[in-house]
Amino acid sequence: MDVVEGRLFFQGRLQRACVGIEDGLIVAVKKVLRGGEHFDFGDRLVLPGAVDPHVHFREPGLTHKEDFRSGSLSALHGGVTCVLDMPNTVPPVIDRAALDDKREAVRGRSWIDYGLFAGIAPTTDVASLGPCVGYKVFLGSSTQSVLLREERELAKAMDAVGRAGRVVSVHAEEEALLTHRDERSLREHEECRPRQAETAAIERLTAYQERARINVCHVSCADSLAMLKASRMGFEVAPHHMLLDASMDLEAWGKVNPPLRRRADREALFQAFCRGDVPMLATDHAPHAPEEKERGFGEAPSGVPGVETGFSMLLALVKRGFLPLAILLKAACLTPARTFGVNKGEIAEGRDADLVVVDPREIVRIKGKELHSKCGWTPYEGREALFPQAVFLRGRLVLRDGSVQEEGRGREVPYA
Repeated sequence: MDVVEGRLFFQGRLQRACVGIEDGLIVAVKKVLRGGEHFDFGDRLVLPGAVDPHVHFREPGLTHKEDFRSGSLSALHGGVTCVLDMPNTVPPVIDRAALDDKREAVRGRSWIDYGLFAGIAPTTDVASLGPCVGYKVFLGSSTQSVLLREERELAKAMDAVGRAGRVVSVHAEEEALLTHRDERSLREHEECRPRQAETAAIERLTAYQERARINVCHVSCADSLAMLKASRMGFEVAPHHMLLDASMDLEAWGKVNPPLRRRADREALFQAFCRGDVPMLATDHAPHAPEEKERGFGEAPSGVPGVETGFSMLLALVKRGFLPLAILLKAACLTPARTFGVNKGEIAEGRDADLVVVDPREIVRIKGKELHSKCGWTPYEGREALFPQAVFLRGRLVLRDGSVQEEGRGREVPYA
């Protein structure tokens, strides 16, 4: 048995203790443990690794933007030990053959563990897709998306998802309410994708909440919060919708779907997150090459990177007193793991020994050129972050003091 010692977040609070690890699992949490290799991190924090339930690692077909190797390395450096990857690639992962091809292409190339989503198109036979972590539905157009436009298509998909028993994550923007015209600014992008498109899609989804387990992706406006709180649906909020808004001087670097909104929306989402009213944190990591973002605003693709900075920026806000640690860890670790059936997300016996070691005294400023995503930029330049000093993946030390220790340890999570 190996042992990791430090100030553990265990049973809802920080306490000096030890984690015992065997065969990749946590087997004991006690004040004192003896074993084989012993890692003593003193008064540094030992936290569960984050589970990011919404990333776009762009493989296959868009690997000039990102691939599984670069995306997972970026996640590792941000304290994320498991990601769930979306299916809107080239080709889209909407049938068994495409899912099998993707699974084979990424095997052995990830630094961390991962799950694969399957997309649902009008032609998709959900029952024949095979094992996956969940399903993705687009109600509004976005990068490489395949839409379900007709009500009968959505009903068919939700019934099939309900029978399969897995969660369906939904890009909730009503396509009929989106305006496709030339845009020259973040304000105009928001006007073309109004909040009514999001609230209408959420209202539409409530008709299916008894038939399928629904997760509403990247909620962007305050109006949606009350609707979702009154529903049985889960939802996620991305760091960019809590920390950035359309008034900021970001130009196309801040272009994303759904769009950055007004300051009041940003503040409402962040305050709701700090109260614990947001179930899940998800970065919607969607990198694009700089030359793509440097095109004219209307031609620039939508999406921002965030898998390396999301958890680490919010840890810095914990340090500054804006956000309770317990609320962050529930949203970034525990709830995503439980929602999607991943054996991670908390320091507890029987869970995967995914641990992140943080020194709260080591706040740094984010520099895009020092991050590990292939895209090489960030909309959070200069913001504070607490990056991990060590990361354990299933009990193996894979990152220490900024240096990777073991390559290719990541694997696809089992699907019960």
